[in-house]
Amino acid sequence: MPRSPILDVPIATEPIRLGQFLKLAGLAEDGVHARELVEAGEVLVDGRTETRRGAQLRRGQVVAVGEQRARPTV
Repeated sequence: MPRSPILDVPIATEPIRLGQFLKLAGLAEDGVHARELVEAGEVLVDGRTETRRGAQLRRGQVVAVGEQRARPTV
């Protein structure tokens, strides 16, 4: 089965916090949902589980939640 395409999400400035990016990219409904996803270990950044909602993302890093993938672009 082919992987889903990566959604490019423009950000105003970098870095951006993971929790903010999850909401901006539509991977989380709101801040509470973003926190729950991160705490449950369901968020991958560049293929590694990220457990810090405040982790700093830079352009080009790929964030995945389930089959959905997105990356910040400037």
